[in-house]
Amino acid sequence: DPYYNLIGPEVYNYVITGHGLAMIFFFLMPVIIGGFGNFLLPLLLGMPDLSLPRLNALSAWLMLPSALCFGVSLFVGSGVGWTFYPPLSGVPYAGIGVDYLMFSLHLAGLSSILGSLNFITTVFSSIFSRLPTRVSILVWAYLFTSILLISSLPVLAAA
Repeated sequence: DPYYNLIGPEVYNYVITGHGLAMIFFFLMPVIIGGFGNFLLPLLLGMPDLSLPRLNALSAWLMLPSALCFGVSLFVGSGVGWTFYPPLSGVPYAGIGVDYLMFSLHLAGLSSILGSLNFITTVFSSIFSRLPTRVSILVWAYLFTSILLISSLPVLAAA
């Protein structure tokens, strides 16, 4: 890579890791499935969110300390690219930035799991309260995605 030689392994690894983590944990999962996305689900279904509204609020509020810890890790310095770019796994990093980053990811993952549980219960309660054929395909797609998210996150955390 030409950029690898220009900016050095630490900065390159930091950019690769930060971009991947921000896109997955702070844009994709919270917007589609997590706490922020669950406010869109009642609009898609045409019914109020009656399943677990407190769980939904907790899921949304967990994103704020998660984003704060992610921002602190940016200033303190992290960049462990062992999950996104394995050739740079031998580059050492000092400091507590990695700890802030991992705690941030755990909070974001917990937010997504709580949001997914609320999402699944809301969809099931709406499906059983009226005909399943009247539910849009987008809601079905989000339902299966949230089930896959709940089943895959513990495996990813254990890895």
